[in-house]
Amino acid sequence: MMTIMVEDYLRAADGARSRGDRAEEARQLDAALRQADNSPQLLNRRGMLALTMGQAKEAFGFFEQAAQLDPKEPALWMNLATAARGAGNSDGERRALEQVVTLDQTHFMAQLRLAEWEERAGELAAATQRWGNVLALALGYEDLPPALTDRLAEARAFVAQRMSGFAQEMDAALQPAMEGLDPGETRRFQAGMDRLLGRRRIYHNECSGLHFPFLPADEFFDRSHFPWMAQLEAKTDAIRAELLNLLENGDDLLRPYVRLEDGTPTNKWTALDQSLDWGACFLWEYGRRNDAVCDLCPETAAILESLPRSDIDGRAPSAFFSLLRPHAHIPAHTGVTNIRTIIHLPLIVPPGCRFRVGGETRAWVEGEAFAFDDTIEHEAWNDSDALRAVLIFDVWNPHLTPLEQQLLARYYAAADQSSHRPPE
Repeated sequence: MMTIMVEDYLRAADGARSRGDRAEEARQLDAALRQADNSPQLLNRRGMLALTMGQAKEAFGFFEQAAQLDPKEPALWMNLATAARGAGNSDGERRALEQVVTLDQTHFMAQLRLAEWEERAGELAAATQRWGNVLALALGYEDLPPALTDRLAEARAFVAQRMSGFAQEMDAALQPAMEGLDPGETRRFQAGMDRLLGRRRIYHNECSGLHFPFLPADEFFDRSHFPWMAQLEAKTDAIRAELLNLLENGDDLLRPYVRLEDGTPTNKWTALDQSLDWGACFLWEYGRRNDAVCDLCPETAAILESLPRSDIDGRAPSAFFSLLRPHAHIPAHTGVTNIRTIIHLPLIVPPGCRFRVGGETRAWVEGEAFAFDDTIEHEAWNDSDALRAVLIFDVWNPHLTPLEQQLLARYYAAADQSSHRPPE
């Protein structure tokens, strides 16, 4: 009998709602609640009606009862938070939102409204962290409503401003400890701080070929790994002179660095395909000596032969002059394997040239060599009106042991002879 009476009240409430008679709908729902006051669904409906009627305090009471009856339902706590906000009950709003997050840490709207609550309350450090969580969650959503997109844009600006202020504070606090230190000694610490403060990202190895595990994924290697680098730099003038002679007397030895196979779909390399905007002249290519170039550049060949380069038959070393024409750009890309290190010796560098590896961008300086891991995303620009030229070659990754180098060479020799390996 009771169930029938409740259903009668609900039908009457539905009829009143269809007529727009909210007061009558409320009377019918109240009558139903007198018969079934332990129904969270009925209490939630009555609370929603109270909110519609502008009765936030009454709505809070209905939602609170509903949430107590069904405490694991996030929607009830969200409604309770909305009623609390409307009633000016700030603490009640926070407790309800925290209950939602306790049930589901990924509840997007609960996290967003908590971030707004913390910002309003002046808990700016907590709000910064909370907004960061919200922005991370937002990456998983598509086609967000414009109002929400605008709110997230405001959140990004808030986080950026807060992080900028925090970064300035931390820079000032650390400056006395960093002053006078060798930048090479503090480079990793600085990168960690920059990542923490949102000023850069940390890149990882992306190898299209062999990925050797557990090697440090460092963007630029410390010079201490290459004690011969000063010996190379001392030959800069001689190497540059040979390059200039080569360009004058052997330009037929220069070829486009990018040469795509026929039928390759349009991609980031298409603009450089068969173009001397990025040209190369190889002294060694995949372990094979180019006698025509080496004969024109004897001092360059001699210094390269004196260095401890990688040695894998048919694969390494490679060494070439890399020529980047004015206003050319080499797009972001990654290399084949992290078992090698790439050396740059800048020879001709007009102002306006730069080179990025991961999160660090450097200007080439003539005669100052550096080493980097080319399996970390990198790219190059020549924004000048003149040619940029760099000698590039590869050596072993300095973190490989001699035994590992020998085993790698043995592997490649066996792989190249295997009938199971498809031809290249």
